[in-house]
Amino acid sequence: MLKARRDAAMKVAESLFAAEEALDVAIARAAELNSAIVSARAEAKLSALLGQDAIESAASTFAALVRARCDIVETHKRLDDAKTQIGLRTVSVGDAGPKPQMPSGFSVNGHLSVVA
Repeated sequence: MLKARRDAAMKVAESLFAAEEALDVAIARAAELNSAIVSARAEAKLSALLGQDAIESAASTFAALVRARCDIVETHKRLDDAKTQIGLRTVSVGDAGPKPQMPSGFSVNGHLSVVA
């Protein structure tokens, strides 16, 4: 019974880590795209009006990916709670090191709480 729960937790963890990594890659690529659009327009000395709709669309895509990352981080937290609920509190399924502390200026839900 414990082995079956541990195996299930490992399978879910592998999928979770893959999804987290894919989102990080997608966010980086979307950021590169946003930068490339703005830089290309400036380098070509084109009007700021040209391609504004494309910039807005690319920026919206970036924001949606960041929101998705926030949601997958919340999923990670909830799965960690579920792991404890099924009796696997001491089972490590990720890195050998401890989880990092929340950076200062962030609230429990990961949003900025203070802007200086």
